[in-house]
Amino acid sequence: MSLYSVFVTYKQGIFDPPGATAERALRNLGYEGVESVKIGKYIRIETAGGIEAVREMCEKLLANPVIEDYRIEEAEEA
Repeated sequence: MSLYSVFVTYKQGIFDPPGATAERALRNLGYEGVESVKIGKYIRIETAGGIEAVREMCEKLLANPVIEDYRIEEAEEA
């Protein structure tokens, strides 16, 4: 079995409502230096299928390829 980390974020130019809310809240708390906040999903998958199977999972279910990008990394046991 292999362990993979998948990071899913909105594509460049796509509005990120949770990120915009967090950005506004941080500024309201006095963090004036905050220029941008992006919020995404982190998914850990343990599978015998390999990285190509994980890529297929992302394309079919875990990410919306129209509005989201994803990155897959082989993960270390934690």
